Amino acid sequence: MREDFLHYLWRFKKFDTLNLVTAQNESITIIKTGDYLELSGPDFFNAHLKIGDQKWAGNVEIHVKSSDWYLHNHEKDVAYENVILHVVWENDTAIFRENNTEIPVLVLKDYVEKEVLDNYNALLSPKNWISCEKQIHEINDFVFKNWQERLFFERLERKSKFVYELLEETNQDWESVLFCLLAKNFGLNTNGSAFLKMSKSIPFSIIRKESFEIENLESLLLGTLNLLDEEKEDIYFKDLKFRYFYLLHKYQLEKTFLDPVQFFKHRPDNFPTIRLSQLANLYHKHQNLFSKIIALKSAKSVYELLNVSVSSYWQNHYQFDKESPKKAKTLSKSFLDLVIVNTIIPIQFAYSTIMGEFLSEDLIDFMNEVAPEKNAIIDKFNSFGIKSKNAFDTQTLLELKNEYCNHKACLKCALGMELLKNN
Repeated sequence: MREDFLHYLWRFKKFDTLNLVTAQNESITIIKTGDYLELSGPDFFNAHLKIGDQKWAGNVEIHVKSSDWYLHNHEKDVAYENVILHVVWENDTAIFRENNTEIPVLVLKDYVEKEVLDNYNALLSPKNWISCEKQIHEINDFVFKNWQERLFFERLERKSKFVYELLEETNQDWESVLFCLLAKNFGLNTNGSAFLKMSKSIPFSIIRKESFEIENLESLLLGTLNLLDEEKEDIYFKDLKFRYFYLLHKYQLEKTFLDPVQFFKHRPDNFPTIRLSQLANLYHKHQNLFSKIIALKSAKSVYELLNVSVSSYWQNHYQFDKESPKKAKTLSKSFLDLVIVNTIIPIQFAYSTIMGEFLSEDLIDFMNEVAPEKNAIIDKFNSFGIKSKNAFDTQTLLELKNEYCNHKACLKCALGMELLKNN
């Protein structure tokens, strides 16, 4: 038995409410179950009950076992002094207030029908990839869409925490925050952490000053990630290495020793050398990039703004000393879609929140233009009849799986609640 299921039973009165009796053999009439707070303190606030011949107004606390009261140290917390009813599944010990009066107890398992328990146990089947996989396609479209919107903004709120952390680290410099986010994005899953550390190691004021000379930017990025440490005969390599150490001296920076970046298992277009050159060219092409990013309202405008490629050297190289057939190596649409999802939308959301603006509909419209992501989670939902038309759909499904389904949080999920209600 789980406590959140007991919350559900009490909140929606999913039990026989006509013949309730406390463990102390007093009748109970529920006038109002109380407000479900989901905060610290008692579970339900300002309940109205009639216990015996006495009407009560106060709080209701719910536990699987009554002894959980002491396990959670409620007897030491004044917030629980106004509890008028202790609702439990098993009554294994009496609970007393500070004045030694016993708190009335309702043993809920005596009043719940077997069918309700069977429905709940079926929903939480441990054999399923997600609890409701056999029923999720039956959920009303209106309920599903409303829950998707909630999931979308919950996901953005979580992502915003990282943006706010970067703001603190950069002394509220939004341009610097954007640079860090873009660098992490350009590193993808494999090198994202290293690229982020690189971006934090270079004061953004230096990026601003050196953005007018692409070779200087490339030398800073490559050098900070230790890609210029070896000795090579390549003329461009030698030039970048000279520039890097000159810039270290010019700005009195210390040589970094970050974890090595990974080339292995990457397609050549995703090699760190290529992504770093593209990032350098982006900042070479655009000064004051943050103000331009914040103003974007569509996927098409992103593709136009971030239409950059690599420097001339990297058009016929993937690594130093190894020439390859010439290729422009522009940022692909699929890569820019990742930038939209992981950088542009989160930073627009965080910035608008701080500025007190509300872009809810604009952000949803923006995401509706972006192609759906492709991964194992989305494929699995598709097999259950949940199709994804765009990135809004895929982002919400990822949030659903990772933050609800994986934790069996069906009773905090609108879909799980809908299925239980229908059953």
